Amino acid sequence: MILVNPEAISKEIVDRWYEEWEVIREDIHKAHERRDGSAIQFMQKGIELFEGFLMTSSITEDTVFSQQNVYELMPINGMERLQFVKMRPGQYACYRQLDELFKETKKRCARLRLKK
Repeated sequence: MILVNPEAISKEIVDRWYEEWEVIREDIHKAHERRDGSAIQFMQKGIELFEGFLMTSSITEDTVFSQQNVYELMPINGMERLQFVKMRPGQYACYRQLDELFKETKKRCARLRLKK
């Protein structure tokens, strides 16, 4: 298991990361309302933000996110859910799933801060 770096999940850092997601999330939501297929590009940004946060918040020398790894910060069934999102990023259900992954990861950060 790749452990979390306690300094990398401070409330300030997590809040900034989540605020970045909120901007992207709003773009994805608007794109789905327009039904013009532009949601995919915003979903890719969201996926990159999510994976990047897992990497920078973990104690690892890896520079690239790997689905083969087990990250302490990843929510329950997170890797399978992320795979689902990556397979069909243009679907509304995938957007909802990615949003849930962000929310659950933010909560997990809070729990891990208390634990460590």
